[in-house]
Amino acid sequence: MDPKKTALVLIEYQNDFTSEGGTLHQAVKPVMESSNMLANTVETVEKARALGATIIYVPITFTDDYHELSPTPYGILKGVVDSKSFRKGSWGAEIVAALKPQPGDIVAEGKRGLCGFSSTNLDFILRSRGITDIALGGFLTNCCVESTMRTGYEKGYNVVTLTDCTATLSQEEQRMAVEKNYPMFSRPLTHKEFLRELGGQTAAGGKSRGYEAA
Repeated sequence: MDPKKTALVLIEYQNDFTSEGGTLHQAVKPVMESSNMLANTVETVEKARALGATIIYVPITFTDDYHELSPTPYGILKGVVDSKSFRKGSWGAEIVAALKPQPGDIVAEGKRGLCGFSSTNLDFILRSRGITDIALGGFLTNCCVESTMRTGYEKGYNVVTLTDCTATLSQEEQRMAVEKNYPMFSRPLTHKEFLRELGGQTAAGGKSRGYEAA
């Protein structure tokens, strides 16, 4: 894996998910803690950046009245509105301090839905920089990360999903997404397996250990 052609795409590492006091933190906290997800991501970002990979943040934000959405939202976006999450200018919408973007990192603006590609210029950024490989981490494992994975796959990118750098609402949902869905549209790797490949080494045995290593 060539770092110069690889981007680490970080989906919704924002205080409302990542931090105590965040509107949605308690919902994802058990899965985050079970895999040490945030610390794994910090390590991955630091080492991938040092190797020369592109670091791209894809946060989601809305105005205070959520007028970008339907007046009658349903499903996951209704939960966002009801919990008053990810409001522009709020602490909850800020990227967590442990992953503060550094000079040279990119923040892709405009995410209003689930897929990291659909309402942002993520695809333009990646193609402009000659990126062929993308590694995904973030929230929720079976929602925004999965939606971005599927689109990236169909757009022709070589997609890696970082199994221990993702979190969702339950261990069952985490396991099902990583074991059943991720292998259809990506190469599921732990963060250490990804870093070995990025550093020019082959993942142990040539295979991912998947969720069991998370």
